[in-house]
Amino acid sequence: MDTHDSTSTSPAPQMGPEEMRGLAKRLRARAESVLLRHQPEQHRDLLTAAGLIEHLADLSAEILTSAAVIDRLSRLLRIAGGA
Repeated sequence: MDTHDSTSTSPAPQMGPEEMRGLAKRLRARAESVLLRHQPEQHRDLLTAAGLIEHLADLSAEILTSAAVIDRLSRLLRIAGGA
């Protein structure tokens, strides 16, 4: 039986927090555009998506900051001989 190994595919480029915030800003602008004034469902969906992306960007930035702090702490502990 032939199985597909999902790890053999090339990873997609990842967006950083600032790119995510830019995407959210563009989605929000599109939702507020004249074209969507008469399409409340799409308006609401785009605003919801923008909010979720902004939240994800905030979480991503927090994780990256925490990882940097932990990495520095690990290096200091190794230097001090504690880990």
